[in-house]
Amino acid sequence: MNRMKWRLRIRPPTLALVSVLWIAGAASALAAGSEADFKAAYAAAEAANRDAGALRNQWTTTAATLADAKAAADKGNFEQATALSRDAEALAKASIFQAASEKEGWKNLEIR
Repeated sequence: MNRMKWRLRIRPPTLALVSVLWIAGAASALAAGSEADFKAAYAAAEAANRDAGALRNQWTTTAATLADAKAAADKGNFEQATALSRDAEALAKASIFQAASEKEGWKNLEIR
């Protein structure tokens, strides 16, 4: 009996972009702290998430990170909320990059 095996392949450019975005988010989180910083970071993350939604490639981790950011802000922890918002933006941008890179790349996948 011939069994088909499906393999999830993460392409090196996608993995590299996600890594760079996570590092950039962590580095920028060190400078965060005010409510205004949080609001700006949260708005940018929501905008990127909407863009990912338009491409039909929103990641569930982005929505969860946005919810965590909102919860941290509600508790008054704007430093953590800003960091989480930037992480959510990085995730949304990575999902946008993934959608663009796999728009035609799916044709190269093999079914074994």
